[in-house]
Amino acid sequence: MLGRVSTVRRNNVNLSGPADGRPLVFAHGFGCDQNMWRDVVPAFEADHRIVLFDHVGAGKSDLSAYDPVRYGSLGGYTDDVVELTRELGLTGAVFVGHSVSAMIGALAVAQAPELFDGLVMVGPSPRYIDGDGYTGGFSQADIDELLLSLDSNYLGWSAAMAPAIMGNPGRPELGEELTNSFCRTDPAIASQFARVTFLSDNRDDLAKVGVPTLILQCSEDLIAPDVVGEYVHHAIPGSEFVRLDATGHCPNLSAPAETAAAIGAFLAGHGW
Repeated sequence: MLGRVSTVRRNNVNLSGPADGRPLVFAHGFGCDQNMWRDVVPAFEADHRIVLFDHVGAGKSDLSAYDPVRYGSLGGYTDDVVELTRELGLTGAVFVGHSVSAMIGALAVAQAPELFDGLVMVGPSPRYIDGDGYTGGFSQADIDELLLSLDSNYLGWSAAMAPAIMGNPGRPELGEELTNSFCRTDPAIASQFARVTFLSDNRDDLAKVGVPTLILQCSEDLIAPDVVGEYVHHAIPGSEFVRLDATGHCPNLSAPAETAAAIGAFLAGHGW
């Protein structure tokens, strides 16, 4: 078990807001880092303890801590979340996860329910590949091609995919920022994280989420289309579903005010 100091350093944890405020733990998606929350967090810093961190292998995390075995599944990232939450002494936290981190949050809540009171899932997908009467948005061939392209030319893949994922062609600076974020990630780590993400199947884990949950769904989301968000909503008992006006897969960047307002309404509705 890594000690508290090493965990904070390993995951580049940054804290703000009042120490006695309800903790909000923000987690970024694939190819990103905690900076992606910079325009959302200020809406909550006056009243909440804000916890930002980078998954190992991303941002300013300790790259020497990256272990392909530990991070060969979402379980390794889930263990990190539970570890840092415990070691920071947080209780009653609300986990806010974007993209793949929405599922990491679901796994963390199920693994350590005593630590978390709520979950916000931004653009979640429990499975990306179609099959067994389920629509994930991609065929197996689509994902195989995506992973092959990523392996053969990561920088080229990033330049092509990031703007499509961002989904705001009228604001090219957003796609450029996401491209730059992808390109800062070590290609070998990015390749494994992509496999862990796009080949995962966490559909059965959704029923294990036992805390109030908000699902934020964007329109025209290439990665997590409407049908996927609705699936997550129906699979998590008592969850709330909000369709944002924001388009694309990264509303924390493209529509931070709308994203913060939806999260704020959810928190207020539960007296948080």
